Amino acid sequence: MADDHDIDTDDLQRRMDGAMAALRQEFASLRTGRASASMVEPVMVDAYGQPTPINQVGTVNVPEPRMVTITIWDKSLVGKAEKAIRDSGLGINPVIDGTTIRLPIPELNEERRTQLAKVAGTYAENARVAIRNVRRDGMDQLKKAKSAGMGEDDQKLWQAEIQEMTDTAIKKVDETLEQKQHEIMQV
Repeated sequence: MADDHDIDTDDLQRRMDGAMAALRQEFASLRTGRASASMVEPVMVDAYGQPTPINQVGTVNVPEPRMVTITIWDKSLVGKAEKAIRDSGLGINPVIDGTTIRLPIPELNEERRTQLAKVAGTYAENARVAIRNVRRDGMDQLKKAKSAGMGEDDQKLWQAEIQEMTDTAIKKVDETLEQKQHEIMQV
């Protein structure tokens, strides 16, 4: 392969890995009936005029399997943190006790489990789309390299490599989705 026509596969791989990391983070926010500190990570509190992650305005703990507690450091932010949790779509009613917010995690019924499995599927599809967009960018780089004089054999090798990266990344997404859906549907 000619050095002056190299395609940056490291960048493509990094971007595909980034889509996978984003998917894992979204999956972590889906509750499965068990308490987890990661389920409140996406919650942003309006602190001092800035949207701030909830774990930067208080300490998040999981004292028991069905309870998350958040000890807010600044008393004036307790109400804002409670509002952010209510508005987050987690489906949890926070209970305020001084500067501590308790989040009791209710049992999931079958209907809610099915809904969460569908949400997980949506997150996975978004990750697949992101990966396909990275693939498209790689193919666009190939077209430019071809018009700049890349040989047809080199182009076919690069196409195969980019496609293999894409297939591997999408397979990881599918496996992760299957694990998450299994975890959600467990009673």
